[in-house]
Amino acid sequence: MGKGKLAKFADMATYPHVFEPACSYKEVIPFEMRGCWNSSFFHNDGPIVLELGCGHGEYTVGLASLYPDRNFIGIDIKGARMWTGARMSLEQGMKNVAFLRIDIGLIERFFAPGEVSEIWLTFPDPQMKKATKRLTSTYFLERYRKILKPGGRIHLKTDSGFMYTYTCANVEHNALPVEFKTDDLYASGDADHILSIRTHYEQQWLDRGKTIKYIVFNLPQEGELTEPDVEIEMDDYRSYGRYSRSGSKTSR
Repeated sequence: MGKGKLAKFADMATYPHVFEPACSYKEVIPFEMRGCWNSSFFHNDGPIVLELGCGHGEYTVGLASLYPDRNFIGIDIKGARMWTGARMSLEQGMKNVAFLRIDIGLIERFFAPGEVSEIWLTFPDPQMKKATKRLTSTYFLERYRKILKPGGRIHLKTDSGFMYTYTCANVEHNALPVEFKTDDLYASGDADHILSIRTHYEQQWLDRGKTIKYIVFNLPQEGELTEPDVEIEMDDYRSYGRYSRSGSKTSR
């Protein structure tokens, strides 16, 4: 039997690898781990990789299992779902995993410049109504720049044609170097052991016949970032309803 939300929150509060700092857009609250994740928590010099909007944390835990010499931090504002990956990694005794419960819009307050090597965006809400809410918008790319190493990598894995098309347009418009992209990952034959990790949400989209899109690009420190002036056809569902089309009331 699954735990209720309050029980999960109480349980997770005891986990040494879960951080739930106070954060506010109106007030800058110092965070003790900023700039010293390697020295004070992971106790190694391995690169730090973030999964933003980590949901249940499957990618965070899966990547950490594949790469024990790297450090992985799952980030989301939804603690009840994060509990799944946090519990799994704790039970497995994983030392290269942490979870951080914060608003992604405040990301630069929790990591120092150059502290992060890569960012994964796994099935984020495409936010078709407002560009600044999209996790690959220039609004967020500017924030990622503040914490990524020069030329740091950003991975997007999505079921949304809108999100994929928008991201590709933004990347092309700003001349960001692309390492790889495909609009049908599993049909392309390029789904290696990393990309084959399937999240709870990904399996839902695959079961509904959705194709999975993927792009990985680099984010240089120099150059002005501007939004592309493009019109993109919306997906056949709206952002606010995308998690209930199967009849489930689950929200992200």
